[in-house]
Parts: sequence; C-alpha cells; structure tokens
Amino acid sequence: MTLEQKIGQFFFPAVFINDTEENIQKIERLIKEHNIGGLTFFHSRASAATNYESKKKVEHNDTSFDRLKELIVRFQKCASTPLLMSIDAEWGLAMRVENTPQYPYAITLGALPERYEYLAHEVGKQTGLDLKAAGIHYNLAPLADINNNPNNPVIGYRSFGQKKEKVANLALEYLRGLNEVGVLGCLKHFPGHGNTSIDSHLGLPILEETLEELMENELVPFIKGIEHNVDSIMIGHLAVPALNDGKNTSATLSKPIIEGILRTQLGYDGLVISDALNMHSVSKLYDKKGQLEWEAFNAGNDVLCFAENVTEGIQEILKNATPERIEASFNRLWKCKQKAGIIDGNTDPQGKFDFETTSILNRLIADKSTTKIKDNNNSLHLFEAKNNEKLAKLSLYKNPDNLFFKSLSIVLPSPKFALETGDKDTIQELTEKLKDYDTLLISLFVPKAKPLHNFEIEDTVLTFLGDLFSKKKCILYIFGNPYALKVIPNLKYTLGIIQVYQDFKEFQESAARQLLRNSKCRGTLPVKVKGLNK
Repeated sequence: MTLEQKIGQFFFPAVFINDTEENIQKIERLIKEHNIGGLTFFHSRASAATNYESKKKVEHNDTSFDRLKELIVRFQKCASTPLLMSIDAEWGLAMRVENTPQYPYAITLGALPERYEYLAHEVGKQTGLDLKAAGIHYNLAPLADINNNPNNPVIGYRSFGQKKEKVANLALEYLRGLNEVGVLGCLKHFPGHGNTSIDSHLGLPILEETLEELMENELVPFIKGIEHNVDSIMIGHLAVPALNDGKNTSATLSKPIIEGILRTQLGYDGLVISDALNMHSVSKLYDKKGQLEWEAFNAGNDVLCFAENVTEGIQEILKNATPERIEASFNRLWKCKQKAGIIDGNTDPQGKFDFETTSILNRLIADKSTTKIKDNNNSLHLFEAKNNEKLAKLSLYKNPDNLFFKSLSIVLPSPKFALETGDKDTIQELTEKLKDYDTLLISLFVPKAKPLHNFEIEDTVLTFLGDLFSKKKCILYIFGNPYALKVIPNLKYTLGIIQVYQDFKEFQESAARQLLRNSKCRGTLPVKVKGLNK
C-alpha cells in the first residue's frame, strides 16, 4: 500500500442500515477510492444519538438484520483490503438491529454475586457469535466506566456499577467471551465517563479529578484491561484539565492524555479508537473539513470512528503526519485485522442466532441478579391478603396481562389493574377501584433506562404511588434501572421492595418464582441509590 492508502485504513465512517441507496453508494465509493479500513453500523440516521434533539422517529424495520448482512457482503466485495466491520453492541446486536438477541444491560450484570461473574463471559461469547452471524468482527464494547454519578445522562445503566474492582472483572469477562469466538472488543470511554452530568453526544463534560484520583478509581478497569492485552481502547469526548495542562480540550484531541498518560505512563501499545467524531462535543470545533480528523489522529488515535470528512481528513493527515507515525497506527490496526481472521478472508456472515441459548442465559442472569432491597415476609403478607380477598395487583406502564402477573395467577389469584398513563382522571378512577383492597402487589415497569424526566415516570404517577405507599400495604417489584428508585416518594412506607433489572420475559418469570417460593435473592445493588429510606 502507498502511505495514502494506509491512512485510508484509519477511517471508519458510519453506515446506517436503513438508509437510501444513494447514501449506500456513497459508502461504496469511499471504500473503492480511499481504501478505508472499516465501517461502523447504526440502525438509521434517526437513531444516532446526536439526532435526539431533532426528535426524528426511528422507523421499525423487521428486515434490518437481513439488510445488514447483505450490506456487509456488498461492501466487502468493494474492498481491495478486507474491511473490519464494527458495531456498538453492548447488550447485544439488539442495541442496533430489530429481531436479534438481546442480553441484559451492564448494570444488571453488575448485580451478580462474584461466583456468577462468569455469566458476563457468556454474554460476551454469545454476543460475539451473534455479531459473526452478521459478518461483524469488532464490538465497540464493553464500558469500563465506573458509575459514580447517579445523574449521568448517558452512562448509567450501561456501566457495570460503582465498584472499580467489579467493573474491571466484569469488563474482562465480557472481553474474554468476545475473544473466545474471534471477535475484537473495546474498553471505553478512557479516561472514564462515569462521573459526568453532561451527555458528550451533545456537549463536553469536564472532569475535575487529578491524575492521582483517577489512578485510584476511574483508570483501574483500563489498567486491568491493559494488563490483559485488551484489543482496543476508545477515548471519550470529555475534558480533564488536570491531565491536559489545565485546558478544557476533549481527551479525544489531547496528546498529553493519549500519548502521555495512556501510551507512556500506562504502557498501552494496542489500538486506540476515537469516540464518534460526529458527536457535538467535538464535531463543531473546526470549520475546515478534515481538520478534526487530523487533530484526532495527531492526538494519538489510530482509528477515527464515525469520521464524516474522509477525503479531506486523509489529505490533512498525509500532509502533516510523519511516515513513522502512520506506520505505527497502521501496524496496530493490521494486527487487529489479523487477530479477527479477516485478512485470511474470514469476512462473510457465519452461523445463525441461537435464541434458545440466549433465553437460558437471560434466565440464569435473572435468577442470580434479582435484588431484595426490603423484605418483611413479602409472600406471607400477600397470601394472607389473598385469603382475605384484600389483595389486588397493580401494573404500572404495562398492561395487567404481563408475564409477571400471569405467572402468579394460579397460585396467587387476585383482581388485576393497570395504569399505563399519568392521566389524572384515569388515576382518580383507579383510586376508587382500589378502595376495597388494603394490600397491593405493584409492578413498576420503568418506561426509560435513562434518567431524563425521571425515567419518563410522570409526576402524577409518582404522586399516586407515594399516596398508595402511605395508605396501603404495598410490595413493589421494580423492573428497570435501579436509579429510578431515587425519584419515587414514600418508599419507607412500603412493606417490601424487590429490584428486577430488566422487563424481559425471563426476568418477569424469575421474579414470580422468587415471590411464590419466597426464595433468596442473590443479587446486590451495583450502585448506591439515595432516597431508599425517604
């Protein structure tokens, strides 16, 4: 390859699976004309995180997976050098593609007791097999971020938790699973995106920690990853002035952070990939096309993810970079391509989904992660109330025929009610219907995993819940992000609280078994949640 062709290898532009033929052909031209190294797949333009503010609706497409496979075969045929296909599949291919296997969020795995941390390895392994079924050999996951800010708008449920050792262990297990089936992994977002309150897709978070503080906490999972030869590390779009001569420059564009801390001080010589260069924290910095790509490369990134100015970026790097630096980055990427087997022609989709194995794995994780937050003989109270015809079941944000209630219906029959909207008149009608019951089994299906707008739990619903807790004997099963507990009032008045981290069928059925058997909950909260006693 010429030097210019080697530079082309550093570019991983975005591909939207559900895009126009015109845009697909543009990608084909980039592949043919510039020898780009890989692609990063997203569902659609509307699904990209930077499009949140435009509020474009994501259109469901049942054929997305077949289309993804066809595109991968089509793009590989265009390439003179095999492309390294990548995707962000933290909780499985379902993160980007409909009708594909989905695994629990990282926060759910963080609730597992130590002896069951191997299940994170199984999630990595199964995710890797699913990716290979599409023709993808590079997963931009898992997170190594420590979840130490409950108001973090973008990390939260995507992190394994708050304890650095556990985050490190689970991340390594997940990576080991990916590697076992020939898929590359990536620790992100260096030097740690957990303690931020700004979404870096839309703005630039600033960390005030010193290097010493980061070495004691945020950097621990990355250091462990480096010790175990992690395939790649993604640099986050966040500023750490203490590591960057006091400047509020994104780590993605900071030579002191990448070359100084990551390369020299921590001794990492693997592949460094930028976070998506379309993210607003960096994408709006330079008027000149190609300048951002050069600055990111110059700072120490080997791979430029979601690069939007490929032609201009290649020329800027060719003009400014030394041949030695180009060769170093090229060699790192080439080693990854060799490890993934694509240089030997291992590029086509391989295998098929095993939904049965996915279900078994999800059930195991459900059984071992469910967490008892508060228990006053929950089952005893419920059966007593049922026998006295004083028990009712109430489902919030899911209809009363949900699997949790269905699984209880034979052994614990009672009237079922549901509230799927915060409409005041509906709440008033429901309040009247519940007057004859003194004991309530409440299942709260948290509408959103992200904390924006109280996880989309309406204020009227929160007030209604707080009122029920103070007036009736309530046992709460919460399906979703445990941080949602911090916004619910009057929890101290509940008889019991059980945290179930997903609403998958396996988790609903597992929760029902736990309740009926009054069995031990093995999980522990992976994060501290304020307000549990309020």
